[in-house]
Amino acid sequence: MRARRIWPAVLALAVIVVPGAPAHAWPGPYVTVAADGSGDFTSVQAAVDAVPAGNASTFTIKIQPGVYHGQVIVPASKPYVVFRGQGPDPSAVVITDDRANGTLKPDGTPWGTSGSASVTIDGHDFSARNLTFENAFDEAAHPEITNRQAVAVLTRADRIVFDNVRFLGNQDTLYVNSPAADVPARVYLRKCYVEGDVDFIFGRATAVFDRCRVHSLDRGSATNNGYVTAASTSIANPYGFLFSESTLTGTAPAGTVHLGRPWHPSNDPNAIAQVLIRDSKLGAHIIGAAPWTDFGAFSWRDARYAEYANRGPGAVASVDRPQLDAAAAAAMTPEAYLAGADGWNPIR
Repeated sequence: MRARRIWPAVLALAVIVVPGAPAHAWPGPYVTVAADGSGDFTSVQAAVDAVPAGNASTFTIKIQPGVYHGQVIVPASKPYVVFRGQGPDPSAVVITDDRANGTLKPDGTPWGTSGSASVTIDGHDFSARNLTFENAFDEAAHPEITNRQAVAVLTRADRIVFDNVRFLGNQDTLYVNSPAADVPARVYLRKCYVEGDVDFIFGRATAVFDRCRVHSLDRGSATNNGYVTAASTSIANPYGFLFSESTLTGTAPAGTVHLGRPWHPSNDPNAIAQVLIRDSKLGAHIIGAAPWTDFGAFSWRDARYAEYANRGPGAVASVDRPQLDAAAAAAMTPEAYLAGADGWNPIR
């Protein structure tokens, strides 16, 4: 489909339409994706491909209501991209794919966890608003696939914002990562919804979940229905995952979901999980006495886990639930997690 660029006339009230380029609208150029062919493109990836390499300012991709199938990759050469869903709520626009770690590529080799991602974001200063990202891999339909990690979104860039976005999947739904183990990357999620079961929020990025809903699915177990987090924060990074004023819900039975376990990729001893859950409501599905657990040979006690001022049936007093005091909590705010050396503050 064609893209168009609209320029204001200098000496008249008319506009000049130049085919093959994006329209201009504040705060920058944009293109429209529509599944029915009424926009500039019918696929999200085609719109991303139209963003100029080395883009230096906001480039908006407006996505009309519909379901958009196929992997989407925003490369490192295309920063400042915005996905903006045009529907009345996030469910109206769905970007989806259905491959898992063990799904085979055309060459017969597996995709792997990172390769399973429906959407991969490598361009910095990316943002998405009012839409849904999904990995629709059907575990029951594929009993032959045992490596079932199926990522809806993988981020590997800095200064990423998700606003009123849904992330749907089962195992490994949201992979917030960085370009390298010693390179920090920040992600801000505002009023988002994330669902899954096993390690469904994981990685080494610094990620703030601000007023989000985090929903644990029922895996059919009477004792263990998964782990909300599997952080792999670098020991050099004081800030991993922060859940602030959020709500943890679940369809899993009471007392069967862990808050997290420490992931050490390739047995990296310097991946020391950091997770703080504060001022949040925890449902009855969360294990009460010992919600943090080991990951293989790595003990949760060596990780940096803490809570502060939580409430709800899943927030109970226990010696195995480390708590911050008021002074420490005052320094562990969303602003502190995200500021970095450049003072970034996307919070609103």
